[in-house]
Amino acid sequence: MALLLMLSLLLLALVGALPGAWAACPAAADLKPADRPRVCARLYEKSDAYYENCCAGAELSLEPGADLPYLPSGWYHSASSLVVGTRCELTVWYRRGKGGKTRKFSAGAHPRLAEYRRGIFGDWNNAIGALYCKCN
Repeated sequence: MALLLMLSLLLLALVGALPGAWAACPAAADLKPADRPRVCARLYEKSDAYYENCCAGAELSLEPGADLPYLPSGWYHSASSLVVGTRCELTVWYRRGKGGKTRKFSAGAHPRLAEYRRGIFGDWNNAIGALYCKCN
């Protein structure tokens, strides 16, 4: 009985440690509302060590086919979390004009960009300088 209790607690701890397990971020399917146009991806200004506080602050919604080698004012190196729509893919670059390191984010919530490595010493938190979003 004690072993079963310990295994249950361990399982709960592991699920809680998974990125996005308790995120307040919307689901990928939520970016395709029935009454409005589809959203390819949505960037958020804030994230937090606690997943339930991620995907907060200012939002930047991207339509399918959005190609932004130069981000709108205030969004250069500002995104801390993002959600990519179902059957969509977001490609990001570190520098303006689609230069520097690059990464592709598949469909789903990515509540803490600090968990995604950008080379040896960096991560993708506040590091997106350009992007392209496509959907199938």
